Amino acid sequence: MTFSMNRRQILAATAAGVSTLALPRAFAAEKIMVAGVHASPVENAWNSRIHEALLGAAKDGVIDYVFSEGVSGTDYARAMREYADQGAKLVWGESYAVETEARQVAEDYPDTAFLMGSSGGPQGDNFGVFGTRNHEAAYLSGMLAGKMSKTGTFGAVGGYPIPEVNLLINAFRAGVKEVNPDAKFLVGFIGTWFDPPKAKEAAFAQVDAGADILFGERIGTADAAKERGIKAIGSLIDYTPRYPDTVFANAMWYFRPTVDAILADIAAGKPTGRDYTEYSFMKYGGNDILFTEAMVPADAIPAMLEKQKAIKSGEFEVPIDESEPT
Repeated sequence: MTFSMNRRQILAATAAGVSTLALPRAFAAEKIMVAGVHASPVENAWNSRIHEALLGAAKDGVIDYVFSEGVSGTDYARAMREYADQGAKLVWGESYAVETEARQVAEDYPDTAFLMGSSGGPQGDNFGVFGTRNHEAAYLSGMLAGKMSKTGTFGAVGGYPIPEVNLLINAFRAGVKEVNPDAKFLVGFIGTWFDPPKAKEAAFAQVDAGADILFGERIGTADAAKERGIKAIGSLIDYTPRYPDTVFANAMWYFRPTVDAILADIAAGKPTGRDYTEYSFMKYGGNDILFTEAMVPADAIPAMLEKQKAIKSGEFEVPIDESEPT
């Protein structure tokens, strides 16, 4: 499928809405075009969170949102340039595989803001970056999981061992260890962002090795848990409706606070070449845990809720460990 065939456009009807951050009054009267360049399908868990946030901003009448999905690395810079040429004031993207090319595009379009999922830092006045941070919710889910395992062995299936994924799995493990110091862990990386069958097979291997609770950083993990009759934890999105008897907790990620933060900077005429990662933290509403109380031991909940309160108040900081989990 070519880039042009992938393009879809959503023109938002003006509607009343409440944003996480207050935007300047002048901004509300002048919507801007925001373009999303998605390397994966927007149904992919991670991309779906950004897509949902941008759709929400469009529905609220704040932006006009256009996007492309399934954009290959060889087409990525071209897609960014095409949207900038079309008048996009903000281009959202994921530059993990195309850092050099994406940063060059930003240099060539100094009047366009770029917000990129990136393992690197910001660049210049217009290349902003963000990292995924639902590690606090992962920690809390680990606290619940630590009280539920019968084997004492926990599995986790990730995409690639990059910092954003590593810290998430490590936070889950730290939460487990808080309530179950003797826990053992299995971890596997499937080398792709979207391959549910491959994630499922990796999860099967962990179950066969003794894991009875799985942390699913990748879609497909919960399918293995369901087939084997064990429990799983979802990441980024709410997996409970699809796996009501399997998924007992979800480490949710909410991207709208990040969107509102950079839109406010654009409206105020401020440079956007900064790190917006902080807006994914729980204190901004950027992540939180969803869990099914009936599936969790009653004695596991009070300690988790106390820790959640401490995280939101700033009394406790979940450790950020970006080392590759083994």
